[in-house]
This record gives sequence, C-alpha cells and structure tokens, in this order.
Amino acid sequence: MSNMETYVNTFVECFEITKEEARTLTYQAVNAWDSVGHMDLIATLEDAFDIMMETDDIIDFNSFEKGIELLKKYGVDMEM
Repeated sequence: MSNMETYVNTFVECFEITKEEARTLTYQAVNAWDSVGHMDLIATLEDAFDIMMETDDIIDFNSFEKGIELLKKYGVDMEM
C-alpha cells in the first residue's frame, strides 16, 4: 500500500467517510473531525508513518491537502 493510500484510508477510518469525501475534507466539515477526532487522526498518522509532529503542525493541520504538505515536511513520500 502506498503512503497516499495509507493517508486516505486513515481519513476514511477515523471519520467514517468515503475516499472521495476524504480528498476534499476540511477541519470540522464532518462532526467526527472535532478536537478529539483531530487528535485521533494525528495519533493514527504518526503511528502509520513513524513520525512525531510538532505542536504547530498539529494546529495547522486543517485539511486533507494541508496534511499532505505537512507529511512531506517529515519526509513522507506522498506521491501516488
């Protein structure tokens, strides 16, 4: 499974949405992506990619697209 597939599946599993919905999702666009859901998403991504995100990046992680940008910062190859 590619890193992008892992990333998309994390959104699908954390927020119980479709893959298509995941790709356009923004913070609080679904009820599940509240503050608790946000921390669950971050923890799941950190485990999946064996990284530890900085607090500022956790706060800035406000959309699917922003997450890709931030993961690249941590050396995660997000090519399809």
